[in-house]
Amino acid sequence: MVENDEKLDLIISGSYRIFTEQGLRNVSMDDICRSIGISKKTLYLYVDNKLDLLKKIVEYIRTQIHQRIKELEGRNLNAIDVLLEMSKIANTKHFRINPVISFEFRKYYPKAFEEFIFMKKELIIEHIIKNIKQGINEGLYRHDLNIEIVAHLYFQKIEDFHKLELDDLEDFSYRKVFEVMFENHIRGIANAKGIAYFEKQKEKLNFNI
Repeated sequence: MVENDEKLDLIISGSYRIFTEQGLRNVSMDDICRSIGISKKTLYLYVDNKLDLLKKIVEYIRTQIHQRIKELEGRNLNAIDVLLEMSKIANTKHFRINPVISFEFRKYYPKAFEEFIFMKKELIIEHIIKNIKQGINEGLYRHDLNIEIVAHLYFQKIEDFHKLELDDLEDFSYRKVFEVMFENHIRGIANAKGIAYFEKQKEKLNFNI
């Protein structure tokens, strides 16, 4: 099997796009080949099977998240602006993903799904802890926060959000629920100065609650 190749990157990014649009079960390796424009023989030079492909996609997602966080850090944003930028990215990406993918991933590839959740949990909690410490140092967040607990609770909120069914939301959209959840997080950790800053940024960014 070939590693670290531009064609492998094409296969992973292309497969990720197809899976997020159509789910996992109904997408065959033949479908992937047709969509990307490669032969099945070429595909199997880079991946062993669909499970191997999913594991490579998980690593691809990890790399994408790391790169995005690094880009944000390079912009010298304050803690609230970093969270706002990350929330916009997560918000937009979630609404492009077919909700059936999580169900199928968990049901048909349970071990790989557990590895994905563990990876995501580590990344999100690490990021939230770092963000809270930054916000405290900047005088935007409360200094009396239990940082570890807050980070774990926020991760759990994100997980619960992704498990929501459309019927559970009644008259509310996914976007509205996400935005309320995000604002509750900010208001729970920010001090008066941080909340005032958040209100100003919310208006400028058209972050409607």
